[in-house]
Amino acid sequence: MIINSETVELAFKGFKAIYSEAYLSAPVNWDKIAMKVNSSSRDEAYGWLGQLPKLREWIGGRHVKNLKAYGFTITNRKFESTVSVMRDDLADDRLGIFKPAFSEMGHLARTHPEELVMGLLKDGFTKTCFDGQYFFDTDHPIADAEGVVSSVSNIQTGSSTPWFLLDTSRGIKPLIWQEREGYEFQSMTDPGNEYVFKNDEYLYGVRARVNAGYGLWQLAFGSQADLTAANYAAARAAMMDFRADGGRVLGVRPTVLVVPPSLEDKALRILNTENDSSGASNPWKGTAELIVSPYVA
Repeated sequence: MIINSETVELAFKGFKAIYSEAYLSAPVNWDKIAMKVNSSSRDEAYGWLGQLPKLREWIGGRHVKNLKAYGFTITNRKFESTVSVMRDDLADDRLGIFKPAFSEMGHLARTHPEELVMGLLKDGFTKTCFDGQYFFDTDHPIADAEGVVSSVSNIQTGSSTPWFLLDTSRGIKPLIWQEREGYEFQSMTDPGNEYVFKNDEYLYGVRARVNAGYGLWQLAFGSQADLTAANYAAARAAMMDFRADGGRVLGVRPTVLVVPPSLEDKALRILNTENDSSGASNPWKGTAELIVSPYVA
């Protein structure tokens, strides 16, 4: 192959096509449990997570509520992945040997949000959310209608493999995916570039500025107890009783069960079978969508 600007550009388009095909075909679940927020700055503040005003009968003027500021901020992080292609390989028309590398780059870019978002669930027992407590904790502070503060738990303690129950049925999700600059495929192929000139090779890569963070803890429940029908039922009941400040019932409806691969069999027995181990009718069949993710293991 003759190396000139046209052939180098054609190679870039070919690599990008391979990357894009893999990117679009990679299966993901992060968008089911996290709300996507387009970021316009270095970081974004989510103080409004602490208080959302309820509807009231309109008598007289409006009652304006100031959204409580918790100072909860998610700072964007920069990520990259880069590979090099020797000029000789382009000249010798050996582009096919690089197809797996660019395909994998596209797959990893697509699943990178999955890794960050699902990782939040795994780390939720030791990482804090907007109220300053661990995301999964026994003492989230909630004030009732009289302003009396009590502690609310969204965790089952134990020593078993963790699993997670989530409400993903509303606009606000239990987790946040923040995107300042999406995953962009780039190249360095200008023959006048110092790196290209000195090394006689081209660079191709992907970059992004993104991050993930915690949303409303009331929409998530983390369990370190054994995944049994009884513990699943207890987690559902606890979630559906969660309230916001002021005692307002949130109307939480658990819709998604997230488990690591080691708990897939137990989860399927709870959510998919017609009968339980004793032969009785299984009341929990179809009560949640199952997501099995290695990133929560």
